[in-house]
Amino acid sequence: MRLRKSLGQHLLVDPSHQRRIVEAIRLEPADEIVEIGPGTGALTQHVAGRVRRLVLVELDAGFAAELEHRFGGVPGVEVVRGDVLRLDLPGLVAAWERAKAVGNIPYRITSPLLSRLLGWRPRPAEIVFTLQKEVAERLAAPPGGKTYGALTVGVRAVADVQVLWAIPRGAFRPIPKVDSAVVRILPHAPPRLTPGEEQDLRALTRAAFGRRRKQLQTILRKHPAYALSAAEARETLSGLGIAESARPETLAPETFVELARALRRRGRPALPPPLTA
Repeated sequence: MRLRKSLGQHLLVDPSHQRRIVEAIRLEPADEIVEIGPGTGALTQHVAGRVRRLVLVELDAGFAAELEHRFGGVPGVEVVRGDVLRLDLPGLVAAWERAKAVGNIPYRITSPLLSRLLGWRPRPAEIVFTLQKEVAERLAAPPGGKTYGALTVGVRAVADVQVLWAIPRGAFRPIPKVDSAVVRILPHAPPRLTPGEEQDLRALTRAAFGRRRKQLQTILRKHPAYALSAAEARETLSGLGIAESARPETLAPETFVELARALRRRGRPALPPPLTA
C-alpha cells in the first residue's frame, strides 16, 4: 500500500522487534488494548485473539480497510478510523484505567498525544510506545542536560518512564532518518497530584523552559503570571533549597512540583494572563 509521508508512516517490518514489543505489553487474557496507528498490522497480528478487546485506531482509510479485512472477524477486535488526537479514547473501552495503549508513534504527534493520554483522568494503566530515540531520551533524561525540558517534567511528574531498548532505523520501511526506541510509561495510580496542581505545574514548566537560559529568580520576577518581588523570589526559592542562580534544567520533576505548590501558596496560581489584541 502507498504510504503517506504527511502522516509520518514508517512500518516496523522486523519480526523480532514486533514480538519484543508485544512481550513488553505483558498481555493478559482479560486485557483491553488500544493500538494507535496499527498500519498494516505488524503488532496487531501478534495481539489479535489473545486479549478480551483490541481497539485499532487508524487515521489512514486504506490501512483501516485492510485492518478490517484481516482482523475484523477476530472476536474482540474493533477497527476505529479516526484521528487519535480528536477521538474519545476512554470511551472506546470498558475500563480505561485498566487499559493499555500501544503504538508506533509519528514524531510530529508525540508531545500532543502524550499530553492527551496523560491529561485524562483516569489514565490508562500502561503505555508502550515506539518513539523517535531522541524523544525517548528526553523523557528519561536526568536534570542538567540539554535534552531535559518541559516534556520530561510534565510526563515524569505523573508517570514512571522506562526506555526498554533501541530499534535501528533499518527495522522500518521506508527507512526513517532517525533511530527509534521502545518506551514504557506507567501512570501513577492513584495520581499523586490534584488536577489543579497538574495545571499549575504545566504552566510553570512552560514559563520556565520558555526562558531556560534565564535564572529561576529572574523568571519568577519577570514572567507576568508570577511577577514576584526580588525578596519574594528569594524567599520562595530558598525555602525549597533552590539556589537563586539555578536554571530550569537543573530542577528535578519533584522539585518543580514543590515550586508550583509554593507559588500557589503565595497566591500565584501560575495561570498565564489572557492574550490581548
